[in-house]
Amino acid sequence: MKVGFVGAGKVGCSLGKLFNECQHNLLGYYSRTSSSAMEAADFTNSNYFQDLETLIKDSDTVFITVPDDAIGAVWEQIKHISIAGKMICHCSGSLSSEIFKDIEETGAFGFSVHPLLAVSDRYTSYQELPKALFTIEGNENHLDEIQDLLESCDLKVTRISADVKTRYHGAAVLCSNLVVALVQAAQDELRKCGFSDSDLSDAIAPLLLGNVNKVLSVGTAGALTGPIERNDFGTVEKHLSTFDGIDKDVYKVLSRKTLEVAELKHPEADYRALEQLLSS
Repeated sequence: MKVGFVGAGKVGCSLGKLFNECQHNLLGYYSRTSSSAMEAADFTNSNYFQDLETLIKDSDTVFITVPDDAIGAVWEQIKHISIAGKMICHCSGSLSSEIFKDIEETGAFGFSVHPLLAVSDRYTSYQELPKALFTIEGNENHLDEIQDLLESCDLKVTRISADVKTRYHGAAVLCSNLVVALVQAAQDELRKCGFSDSDLSDAIAPLLLGNVNKVLSVGTAGALTGPIERNDFGTVEKHLSTFDGIDKDVYKVLSRKTLEVAELKHPEADYRALEQLLSS
């Protein structure tokens, strides 16, 4: 299977490098910015394509690895090229294969292929891809071929439905990007307690890493501790009187979600007073 990439950013470079190391027939890259495509081709030991049409014609499978807002525009270009029998993939987490409008009329097959991973670096993130779960959806008659392509690189793959892509991506944001914001909120409050920037990592690392490892080991209910679980109304009330602004809002919203976990863990407990406090 001959694979080509349209777009030479972090995801395109990372996935292409992995394909090259797995001995897939990686053809190379086309990008609106020629220097990016040249650099990606050099990094992955593949070819730089000067025009989109040549890459499309030479490839069996095309990965569109451009920003989400540009996928539709790239597809509008590709759909007018002869692509019958080709597999067209994008790597957006939030968009489904339905972005490829009227693909049935072209004779090509559309897919979304998304790694549940924060791909943060153009030249090193490929090493992290085998740790990620890849979600795929698209043309049911050829989905096995996309799954085989990924699994031949020892990647973990699961199939989802096109109609849940937005919810799926939102869930990924909750446990990735929004965790960054939550840590920022904790750091902001610790600074008000007199902690220096150099002390912040040492202060939160045992809590943060310990909780993540515990949740992954025994689940959310098994890992839960703290004043919400203990039904400690007084402590939660004091926290709410201390915090202000957006940090207070964050505390209240997440405490209400934590309360749901506590009620699952302790169905015999009466959390109604806490629930009223957090909803006021």
